[in-house]
Amino acid sequence: METVSRELTRDERVGIRRLATGMCANYDPEYGCLPLECSCYMLGKCWTGAYCRYFQDAVLPLEPKLEATLTGREAPALHICAACGKPFIPEGKQMYCSPVCQKEGNRRRSKERMRKMRRDPGK
Repeated sequence: METVSRELTRDERVGIRRLATGMCANYDPEYGCLPLECSCYMLGKCWTGAYCRYFQDAVLPLEPKLEATLTGREAPALHICAACGKPFIPEGKQMYCSPVCQKEGNRRRSKERMRKMRRDPGK
């Protein structure tokens, strides 16, 4: 399947910039792209098409929605965390995005269960 090259939207450029400067292990604010010893190719990107291979394989999967729009692949189904409300990619029947949220969710459920028990002691 061949995709047609198109201009990136403002949100896509912002997303790429945020990922490249914040999550790319090859990026240094002072030197740019460390392996290539030049400015980061992804920061000047205006069109879809060729991407830095490291960025595409290691960094872009951190934002599944952005990855789906840029590569044309279907985005994985995202679930909303029951505790914090952030979207995440579930593994199996996972309800929470992290162990911290799972602990908070269990605390809330336990609190509600105890409140119900105190309200209706005979049932």
